[in-house]
Amino acid sequence: MKFIIIGLGNFGASLAIKLTEMGHEVIGVDKRQEKIEAVKDRLTFTICLDSTNPAAIKNLPVEESDVVIVAIGEDEGASILTTALIKQNNPKRLIGRAITVLHHSVLEAMGVDEIVHPEEEAAYRLAKRLELHQIIDSFEISEKYSIYEITVPSDLAGKTIGESEFRQRYNMNIITIIRKKKRKNILGVTREVKDAIGVVMPDTMLQEGDLLVVFSKKEDLDMFLNG
Repeated sequence: MKFIIIGLGNFGASLAIKLTEMGHEVIGVDKRQEKIEAVKDRLTFTICLDSTNPAAIKNLPVEESDVVIVAIGEDEGASILTTALIKQNNPKRLIGRAITVLHHSVLEAMGVDEIVHPEEEAAYRLAKRLELHQIIDSFEISEKYSIYEITVPSDLAGKTIGESEFRQRYNMNIITIIRKKKRKNILGVTREVKDAIGVVMPDTMLQEGDLLVVFSKKEDLDMFLNG
């Protein structure tokens, strides 16, 4: 896929680098030359321009890109003006970063396809991990349902998924299992990495140290962890 990411602060730069590493074509845009210099060797292409300048925006291949992300976080005015200019150039999908409630409301009124709150989302995920220390990570699907990454309880290690009766007893579905494996890198050094084992079956054996990726309601997860 082809992405344009405008605003190469901590969030924008990290997102751009990650998408590039995943094999996507990423154009990183910022008006600060030092931000461009910091990531130019890690992105497909970088452009130094003022995204609040209508003439400058015309130089971006907005219509040819699959997603345009306005990741500007320090200046709400610049974010809103940039978003308005991008909207005029017919993006296929436009994602905006909101810093405040008012900022979110303005982007919503402008018809942005998706609005993200990276700081708020990161804080929420950390709070969930701190609230229930067995949770390694979480991802909210809706108000009721989330995907959680939890450590396998010691009393279930050595049992199969069928024997654990996860779905029947806890009303939770195991999506997959993340397990540590030893792998050699290009230098021949062996290290431990986390790897998903794929689709789980009733006869899949749970091992000590496994991380279970489960789909569940929060109350069912609470009952499982505190049971």
